[in-house]
Amino acid sequence: MTTAKRIHSLWYRYGHKWVVLAILVELPYTSRPMALPLLLALYRDQKTNSNEGRRHRTPAQVMCGLLSLLMHWFPERKFAFAGDNTYGSHEMARFAYRHRKRLTLVSKIVRDANFYEPPPQRIGKVCGRPRVNGAPLPSPEEVVSQTQIRKRIKVRWYGGGWRNVEVVSGASHWFKSGKGLVPIRWVFVRDLDGTHRDEYFFSTDTKMSVSEVIEMYGGRWNVETTFQEMRAHLGLETTRGWHRNTVLRMAPSLFALYTIVIVVYDTMPRTSRYLQTRQWGGENCVTFSDMIISVRHYLWINWVFERTPNGADVQKLSKPIRKLLHFGLTQAA
Repeated sequence: MTTAKRIHSLWYRYGHKWVVLAILVELPYTSRPMALPLLLALYRDQKTNSNEGRRHRTPAQVMCGLLSLLMHWFPERKFAFAGDNTYGSHEMARFAYRHRKRLTLVSKIVRDANFYEPPPQRIGKVCGRPRVNGAPLPSPEEVVSQTQIRKRIKVRWYGGGWRNVEVVSGASHWFKSGKGLVPIRWVFVRDLDGTHRDEYFFSTDTKMSVSEVIEMYGGRWNVETTFQEMRAHLGLETTRGWHRNTVLRMAPSLFALYTIVIVVYDTMPRTSRYLQTRQWGGENCVTFSDMIISVRHYLWINWVFERTPNGADVQKLSKPIRKLLHFGLTQAA
């Protein structure tokens, strides 16, 4: 969430970058899982942290903190986290591997990642420190170029559709100097139906199937839809605040409001007269715009009109006028 303007060939950037952890919830009346924001933290760049005397943390390190908090809140649950290439780092993979009993990471991996065999077992007395890795292995790109026969499967793609893809996969140990080895399963994906570029994914759970890795990463796209819906209906990225407390309150409140609207809508009876679904050509599911209109309608009737001194006067209006008034208020709010 960063904007920029150009003045005399110099770029002046302003805005804020939020690291958002959302949960995917499948609802029976929507065409795709809904990504509900649960935790978020403001990312500060290295220059700002240095000026304020704060230790700098990358977005991946910030996300590790949010995941740690989530696992602390729900010690009996196991989580699978899907993130874009910002979180496809060796550091993030190592964090997930340390918590492998409760956390799995799925993300993108660089095509020339350093793969090695595990270190050989030490037998008897051997001088020197123990080795941290074994013999080098081909990178994902090298394996793909040497594979002539590739498997073709049909998987759920971005946005909930289906695609025929060509895949190559393998299990190896990802190495980074000074950080050690992390066992992963990597997957190369080539889209056979569309124009999507070739991708390399990985999972810290080596037992995951190829289709599970692809579909789990594809589910990450729902959080992008959440951001778009928040821009369209809640005014995300349109707020202006110069005070520190304003910045720290406004965006979290909007993210929380998005989740609250969906939760309130889901708790409303399906036969409720407040469920307002706008009819579009070919649409047979509920969208976030339908949800927020229904919740607004419910609040206007049950909270505003019934709890204000002059709210009873609205009931004196004719039914067509009341219906027109309710429609205008729910659309414009």
